[in-house]
Amino acid sequence: MTNDMRPLVHLVGAGPGDPDLLTVKALRLIQSADVVVYDRLVGEGILDLIPAGTARISVGKEKGRHLLPQDQINDLLVSLARPGRRVVRLKGGDPYIFGRGGEEAMYLAAYGIATEVVPGITAAAGCAAASGIPLTHREVARSVRLVTGHLRDDQSLDLDWQSLADPACTLVVYMGVGTAGPLAEGLIAAGLDPATPVAVVEKGTTASQRVLRGVLAELEADVARWRVEPPALLIIGKVVALAAEQEVAEWVGAAEA
Repeated sequence: MTNDMRPLVHLVGAGPGDPDLLTVKALRLIQSADVVVYDRLVGEGILDLIPAGTARISVGKEKGRHLLPQDQINDLLVSLARPGRRVVRLKGGDPYIFGRGGEEAMYLAAYGIATEVVPGITAAAGCAAASGIPLTHREVARSVRLVTGHLRDDQSLDLDWQSLADPACTLVVYMGVGTAGPLAEGLIAAGLDPATPVAVVEKGTTASQRVLRGVLAELEADVARWRVEPPALLIIGKVVALAAEQEVAEWVGAAEA
């Protein structure tokens, strides 16, 4: 939190989609803002919480189409904050996890504008919980890796395949649906078992959530067959199979009751 008198922008995490997963602080800032600058991944239920008289500006980005390039978003935040407006920069998930919040904070600082970061539940935690998939589990997964499947400018995935192909690690891939094929190929080539369980969580934590399960070797074909639409998250690892076991246990318990 800043205690000085500089202009201030709040970088606020909106969480994975369910409005009930907003933090109390995020809700308070949204409802007291003069203007809310929001991304495409911020759900309609969360946007409905913005008061009717509050200015709202969409700067949503999706593959192949940006309402505003990042440099223009940075300039917009500067121009909005300089007169002393209460500016909320609302981002899906957490601002500092594949949300470019660090870039925006650095740019604002260069223009004498302070930032306060309000963390949000990142998609990895939110979607896994909503799907019944534990990201870690004793004797199954001792670590979690969060990576992006977004392509570089030369249209290749720049990932450390050897370190990611760890059977005792849960791998969560943001923005990986479009690169499911190269992702699976890279992991298998690095030694990860082709039969490793995989889950695709589409529109996680919302009423439209779909959880689709398969195995790594068939990931590309399954994504095409399932017609997965963004936002979607990939969870790769043995823990995916634990969700099915949990569902069976819950069903048996209900039947016995």
